[in-house]
Amino acid sequence: MTAALREWLQRLWGTFRKAPEDADMEAELQSHVEMIADELQRRGMPPLEAMRQARIQAGGVAQAMEQRRDQRGLPWLEDFIRDLRFGARMLRRNPGFAVVSVLTLMLAIGANTAIFSLVDPLLFRDLPVRDPGSLVQFSFHYPLDPPLNMFDRPTYEHYRDGNHVFSDLFGLTVLSTRSRTDQDPVNADVVTGNFFEALGVRPARGRVLTSADDRPDAAPAVVVSWRYWKTRLNGDPAVIGSLVDVTDTRLPMPLHATIVGVAESGFSGIVVDYPPDMWMSLSAMPDAMQSKGSLSLVARLKPGVRIEQAQAEMRVLDRARLARAAQRDPQWLRAVIDLAPARTGLDTPLHQQFGGPLRLLMILVAGVLLLACVNLGGLLLARGAARQHEMAVRVSLGAGRLRVMRQVLTESLLLASLGCVLGVLSARFAATFLMRTMVAAQRVPGPAPHLEIPLDARVLGFTIVTTLAAALVFGLAPAVAAFGSAPADALRHGRGVQPRSRRVFGNGLVVGQVAISLALLSVAQLYIGHLRELRGPSLGFDRDGVLLISVNNARAQNRQALAALYAALVPRLAAIPGVRSVATSGTTPLALGAASRFLRAEGFDEPVENRQRVAMNWVSPNYFATYGTPLLAGRDFRDGDVEQPRRVIVNQAVARQYFAGRDAVGRRIWLENERDPYEIVGVVANAKYTDVHVEARAIVYVFTPMSRGSSQVSLRTSVRPAAVAAAAQRAVIEVLGADSVRGVSTLADQVDAAMVPERLMATLGGFFGMVGALLAAVGLYGLLAYTVTRRTKEIGIRMALGATRGAVTRMILGGALTLVAGGFVAGSPAAFWATRLAGAAVGGLPGGRIAVVVAAAAMICVASFAAWLPARRATRIEPLTALRTE
Repeated sequence: MTAALREWLQRLWGTFRKAPEDADMEAELQSHVEMIADELQRRGMPPLEAMRQARIQAGGVAQAMEQRRDQRGLPWLEDFIRDLRFGARMLRRNPGFAVVSVLTLMLAIGANTAIFSLVDPLLFRDLPVRDPGSLVQFSFHYPLDPPLNMFDRPTYEHYRDGNHVFSDLFGLTVLSTRSRTDQDPVNADVVTGNFFEALGVRPARGRVLTSADDRPDAAPAVVVSWRYWKTRLNGDPAVIGSLVDVTDTRLPMPLHATIVGVAESGFSGIVVDYPPDMWMSLSAMPDAMQSKGSLSLVARLKPGVRIEQAQAEMRVLDRARLARAAQRDPQWLRAVIDLAPARTGLDTPLHQQFGGPLRLLMILVAGVLLLACVNLGGLLLARGAARQHEMAVRVSLGAGRLRVMRQVLTESLLLASLGCVLGVLSARFAATFLMRTMVAAQRVPGPAPHLEIPLDARVLGFTIVTTLAAALVFGLAPAVAAFGSAPADALRHGRGVQPRSRRVFGNGLVVGQVAISLALLSVAQLYIGHLRELRGPSLGFDRDGVLLISVNNARAQNRQALAALYAALVPRLAAIPGVRSVATSGTTPLALGAASRFLRAEGFDEPVENRQRVAMNWVSPNYFATYGTPLLAGRDFRDGDVEQPRRVIVNQAVARQYFAGRDAVGRRIWLENERDPYEIVGVVANAKYTDVHVEARAIVYVFTPMSRGSSQVSLRTSVRPAAVAAAAQRAVIEVLGADSVRGVSTLADQVDAAMVPERLMATLGGFFGMVGALLAAVGLYGLLAYTVTRRTKEIGIRMALGATRGAVTRMILGGALTLVAGGFVAGSPAAFWATRLAGAAVGGLPGGRIAVVVAAAAMICVASFAAWLPARRATRIEPLTALRTE
């Protein structure tokens, strides 16, 4: 093995260096030829004939030198290098074709690399722990609520000690903290003591947390990550045993903990988009935090146990907890606990929001790559037809057909490699931009997600495989055409006679491009239409022209003091030029954090088990006018609505559910945990407050004359909200204090933040759809332009015999639309399938028939324009000029 490797390395070295003995050997061979020629001349042979016979007897010097080099080096590598050089010269001779091809491949390969570099760590890559395939994560579903993986410590201990299906069960919660010695934010996971043992993670320094750290009397302990130890603690071994002070908004006081170890390199937790800097023992948390439902639970299945078996046992084990919860809320009897695989990490809002869209984007960019390959295959096939004479000369001079085929494939590989290099560079910027967009969509409180976007062996391997596959796909057709070329015909007729099979294949490539483009355009139209619908009147409020100011009411000591401050603030805000109305509220649409309570209505008997919570918001007068929510019945709040009974306004959903067929105005309702009733004074239109993707839920608006719950100030403006933002913020600070403003935004931005997945898919889908249509148009234009060039003589004869320009135009356009129609027939099933898949990826959109029809119409327009240019060129052909062509 060693000898073979040494020989291979020597031959590789010999391939790239010119041996010093080559000149001596060449001189010796030439001297041998001359000696034979001299001997033949002495025998009476003429000098020229003697030299010819000497060369025949001695063999060619060049051939001998080639055989010598083949023995010294690697012939196949030398041929490959020569093919690359020749391919580079050919691209330099056709710079326009080279630039278009490389940019097309850069876009396609770069898009695939960018999306894969996000999808792989978020959805596909296994955790770097022991046997990740046996890990499962918990979640429970309360009726009408999203699934949550949040449990308290007693429930965790009940599951851990009572199950028979898990070998390990552990929990964690994420904190965003600051340490005393490092004022930068620190991400910390609070974990149970068996966390590291269950995952099989070992310490690089010191020790990891153990079950002993869960004891109530255990000293708070911390394990820091390898990255944090290296970058923030400078890799200092002396940090083991030192104290760290950690603060968090959920901690009543700073936490003092001891660093006991450093986790092994490569382990960054099991929440991939929240990589922690340290892991803290659960015993370090106050008892009040441990009793709250903040633990995310993960377990490892025992060997031979299926996830369905484990889920069935856990539902039985969970009955006692649900029964206790149902004593205060009967809906808990309908709640269920579920298990899901956790081999790639815990699900987070980033997974839930973008998991489906990212998977669909992988399919879309794969379609763009396939379309680019088909397009380039057609261009190279047309270019190969123009090079038939060159290929014929090569074959006639002794080049093997496989050698010619390899040359064409090498040129394709060179194009793909250039596109790959540029694609990897562009993918880094694209992936970073997409990641920032996804992070901006996270509206849940707590630390912002952070996902490492690696450029490692997996990503590079994916890119290289994609590049090689692309080179093979778009280079195979011209390579096969070069392999099957007929030298005699090409040399006799110049351009060669194009076989019918090649014409059919070229037309098939255009049909394929139209089919793929139709699917891409259909998906783009589906998402654009869905986004337009979400932004429409179905919101229940006017999203434009509203400035939002989130305020801190800490300066006011009681409700009366706060009411006095707001009584001074609201007129000042209303007096700002460009402000039409001002209102305050506890929350704003789609801002999250809306409260909910059970409701009992006068004259409506509702079974206890069917009760559902309704959303709550505390608002001031002019709130509905500020948001543009129509008042359907009754009246708005007035400043005098403070006397008993207290006043509320309900939306249509409440009126329909509790007062169907009756007037809700004047009726009374009772809210959970309150004895005194509320009087309904008005009914407003439904508005979406919690989720833009679902129907508006029942909501009750409670009148407040400025309480501590009023933490949002909203201004309806007649100018751009940004134009009055500075003056409004200054007024709030002057009245409520220097630290009273927590944030300033607009309602439009808040709504857009709730639609980031849809906006992302509409933007990228529209972009890829336009790229697909453009590539199909380029392919159709190239085919028709090449066809017009080849049929110049035929068109000249037609026009000489009386054919009109309109007839020639109809002939060219008819041929183009026939290809487009074939693309529609081939692509319609794929387009309908793609729209169904796209709809399911973002929450079950209905079928995309309208989207496919609109995409088909757009494709016809694009194809007609692409065909019109060659048709216009054909009508300008002069018959006499055309008849003189070959």
